[in-house]
Amino acid sequence: MSAFFDSLNDDHCAMIARQSVFFVATAAAEGRINLSPKGYDSFRVLGPKRVAWLDLAGSGNETNAHLLADGRITVMMCNFEQPALILRLYGRGRPVLPADAGWEDLAAHFMLLPGTRQIFDIAVESVQTSCGWGVPVMELDHPRDSLVKYHARQDPAAWAAKYAARDRSIDGLPARPTDRYIAGAAE
Repeated sequence: MSAFFDSLNDDHCAMIARQSVFFVATAAAEGRINLSPKGYDSFRVLGPKRVAWLDLAGSGNETNAHLLADGRITVMMCNFEQPALILRLYGRGRPVLPADAGWEDLAAHFMLLPGTRQIFDIAVESVQTSCGWGVPVMELDHPRDSLVKYHARQDPAAWAAKYAARDRSIDGLPARPTDRYIAGAAE
Protein backbone atom coordinates (compact mmCIF):
# COMPACT_ATOMS: atom_id res chain seq x y z
CA MET A 1 0.00 0.00 0.00
CA SER A 2 1.24 3.48 -0.73
CA ALA A 3 1.23 6.38 1.69
CA PHE A 4 2.06 10.06 1.28
CA PHE A 5 3.87 12.29 3.76
CA ASP A 6 4.53 16.03 3.81
CA SER A 7 8.15 15.54 4.84
CA LEU A 8 10.80 12.94 5.59
CA ASN A 9 10.56 11.16 8.94
CA ASP A 10 13.17 9.14 10.85
CA ASP A 11 12.18 5.85 9.18
CA HIS A 12 12.52 7.41 5.71
CA CYS A 13 15.94 8.83 6.59
CA ALA A 14 17.13 5.46 7.90
CA MET A 15 16.00 3.72 4.70
CA ILE A 16 17.75 6.36 2.56
CA ALA A 17 20.99 5.94 4.54
CA ARG A 18 21.07 2.21 3.70
CA GLN A 19 20.81 2.67 -0.07
CA SER A 20 23.77 2.33 -2.43
CA VAL A 21 21.84 3.38 -5.53
CA PHE A 22 19.03 5.81 -6.26
CA PHE A 23 17.21 7.01 -9.37
CA VAL A 24 16.49 10.55 -10.53
CA ALA A 25 13.79 11.59 -13.01
CA THR A 26 13.28 15.04 -14.55
CA ALA A 27 11.50 16.48 -17.56
CA ALA A 28 10.85 19.79 -19.25
CA ALA A 29 7.56 20.73 -20.92
CA GLU A 30 8.83 19.37 -24.25
CA GLY A 31 11.30 16.64 -25.09
CA ARG A 32 12.52 13.50 -23.42
CA ILE A 33 12.03 12.44 -19.83
CA ASN A 34 15.40 11.80 -18.22
CA LEU A 35 15.82 8.91 -15.78
CA SER A 36 19.28 8.27 -14.32
CA PRO A 37 20.75 5.83 -11.78
CA LYS A 38 23.14 7.34 -9.24
CA GLY A 39 25.64 5.79 -6.87
CA TYR A 40 28.61 6.50 -4.61
CA ASP A 41 28.15 8.12 -1.21
CA SER A 42 26.53 11.08 -2.92
CA PHE A 43 23.08 11.61 -1.35
CA ARG A 44 22.35 13.62 1.79
CA VAL A 45 19.24 14.39 3.79
CA LEU A 46 19.68 18.01 4.88
CA GLY A 47 16.37 18.30 6.69
CA PRO A 48 12.81 16.93 6.71
CA LYS A 49 12.02 18.87 3.52
CA ARG A 50 15.45 19.18 1.91
CA VAL A 51 17.87 16.74 0.27
CA ALA A 52 20.89 17.10 -2.00
CA TRP A 53 23.19 14.98 -4.08
CA LEU A 54 26.69 15.41 -5.39
CA ASP A 55 26.73 15.06 -9.17
CA LEU A 56 29.74 13.84 -11.12
CA ALA A 57 30.23 14.77 -14.76
CA GLY A 58 29.00 12.14 -17.16
CA SER A 59 27.75 11.81 -20.68
CA GLY A 60 25.17 14.60 -20.46
CA ASN A 61 23.76 17.28 -18.20
CA GLU A 62 20.05 16.61 -18.57
CA THR A 63 19.09 17.07 -14.92
CA ASN A 64 20.67 20.52 -14.90
CA ALA A 65 18.84 21.57 -18.08
CA HIS A 66 15.49 20.20 -16.92
CA LEU A 67 15.71 21.86 -13.52
CA LEU A 68 16.58 25.20 -15.13
CA ALA A 69 13.60 24.82 -17.51
CA ASP A 70 11.02 23.40 -15.13
CA GLY A 71 12.35 22.61 -11.65
CA ARG A 72 10.38 19.40 -11.10
CA ILE A 73 12.27 16.34 -9.92
CA THR A 74 11.53 12.88 -8.53
CA VAL A 75 14.09 10.79 -6.64
CA MET A 76 13.34 7.10 -6.10
CA MET A 77 15.02 4.67 -3.73
CA CYS A 78 14.31 0.94 -3.77
CA ASN A 79 15.18 -1.23 -0.82
CA PHE A 80 16.73 -4.27 -2.54
CA GLU A 81 17.06 -5.96 0.85
CA GLN A 82 14.33 -6.65 3.39
CA PRO A 83 11.85 -5.20 4.08
CA ALA A 84 10.51 -4.48 0.60
CA LEU A 85 10.02 -0.73 0.24
CA ILE A 86 10.06 1.97 -2.43
CA LEU A 87 10.46 5.60 -1.41
CA ARG A 88 9.87 8.52 -3.78
CA LEU A 89 10.72 12.16 -3.11
CA TYR A 90 8.80 14.69 -5.19
CA GLY A 91 10.04 18.23 -5.26
CA ARG A 92 11.69 21.12 -6.96
CA GLY A 93 15.42 21.29 -7.46
CA ARG A 94 18.19 23.57 -8.54
CA PRO A 95 21.75 22.96 -9.66
CA VAL A 96 24.40 24.63 -7.52
CA LEU A 97 27.76 24.97 -9.29
CA PRO A 98 31.15 25.66 -7.68
CA ALA A 99 30.97 29.35 -8.66
CA ASP A 100 27.49 29.83 -7.15
CA ALA A 101 26.59 31.39 -3.83
CA GLY A 102 25.78 28.56 -1.45
CA TRP A 103 28.28 26.12 -2.95
CA GLU A 104 30.58 26.07 0.08
CA ASP A 105 27.71 25.40 2.49
CA LEU A 106 26.36 22.51 0.39
CA ALA A 107 29.79 21.09 -0.45
CA ALA A 108 30.60 20.84 3.27
CA HIS A 109 28.10 17.94 3.48
CA PHE A 110 30.07 15.80 1.00
CA MET A 111 33.48 14.38 0.31
CA LEU A 112 34.13 15.95 -3.09
CA LEU A 113 35.16 13.36 -5.66
CA PRO A 114 37.17 13.77 -8.84
CA GLY A 115 34.74 14.88 -11.53
CA THR A 116 32.39 16.71 -9.16
CA ARG A 117 30.32 18.93 -11.42
CA GLN A 118 27.53 20.33 -9.24
CA ILE A 119 25.27 19.64 -6.31
CA PHE A 120 21.54 19.36 -6.81
CA ASP A 121 19.62 21.01 -3.97
CA ILE A 122 16.04 19.72 -3.70
CA ALA A 123 13.11 21.15 -1.79
CA VAL A 124 10.95 18.12 -0.94
CA GLU A 125 7.25 18.77 -1.51
CA SER A 126 6.00 15.26 -0.73
CA VAL A 127 7.24 11.79 0.12
CA GLN A 128 5.60 8.58 -1.04
CA THR A 129 6.24 5.07 0.18
CA SER A 130 4.96 1.92 -1.51
CA CYS A 131 5.37 -1.80 -0.91
CA GLY A 132 8.11 -2.73 -3.37
CA TRP A 133 6.95 -6.36 -3.35
CA GLY A 134 7.76 -6.68 -7.07
CA VAL A 135 11.37 -5.51 -6.60
CA PRO A 136 13.89 -8.37 -6.39
CA VAL A 137 16.02 -8.99 -3.33
CA MET A 138 19.62 -8.29 -4.34
CA GLU A 139 22.94 -7.94 -2.60
CA LEU A 140 25.56 -5.30 -3.37
CA ASP A 141 28.79 -6.92 -4.54
CA HIS A 142 30.91 -3.76 -4.56
CA PRO A 143 30.76 -0.17 -5.74
CA ARG A 144 31.99 0.53 -9.27
CA ASP A 145 34.85 3.05 -9.12
CA SER A 146 35.29 3.54 -12.89
CA LEU A 147 33.84 7.07 -13.07
CA VAL A 148 35.94 8.44 -10.21
CA LYS A 149 39.10 6.80 -11.61
CA TYR A 150 38.37 8.24 -15.06
CA HIS A 151 38.01 11.77 -13.71
CA ALA A 152 41.07 11.47 -11.46
CA ARG A 153 43.27 10.76 -14.51
CA GLN A 154 42.12 13.81 -16.49
CA ASP A 155 44.12 16.94 -17.15
CA PRO A 156 42.22 19.70 -15.26
CA ALA A 157 42.29 22.20 -18.18
CA ALA A 158 41.16 19.61 -20.74
CA TRP A 159 38.47 18.35 -18.35
CA ALA A 160 37.12 21.87 -17.78
CA ALA A 161 37.05 22.58 -21.54
CA LYS A 162 35.26 19.30 -22.30
CA TYR A 163 32.51 19.84 -19.75
CA ALA A 164 32.17 23.58 -20.43
CA ALA A 165 31.09 22.60 -23.94
CA ARG A 166 28.15 20.62 -22.53
CA ASP A 167 25.86 23.61 -22.34
CA ARG A 168 22.81 22.00 -23.97
CA SER A 169 20.60 19.03 -23.21
CA ILE A 170 19.99 16.33 -25.81
CA ASP A 171 16.78 18.22 -26.68
CA GLY A 172 18.62 21.54 -27.04
CA LEU A 173 17.66 23.08 -23.69
CA PRO A 174 20.31 25.32 -22.13
CA ALA A 175 22.35 23.88 -19.27
CA ARG A 176 24.87 25.57 -16.99
CA PRO A 177 28.09 23.59 -17.28
CA THR A 178 30.58 23.65 -14.45
CA ASP A 179 33.33 26.21 -14.71
CA ARG A 180 36.01 24.45 -12.73
CA TYR A 181 37.59 21.09 -12.23
CA ILE A 182 37.21 19.62 -8.75
CA ALA A 183 40.31 17.66 -7.88
CA GLY A 184 40.27 14.86 -5.36
CA ALA A 185 41.88 11.58 -4.50
CA ALA A 186 40.63 8.54 -6.37
CA GLU A 187 39.08 5.89 -4.16
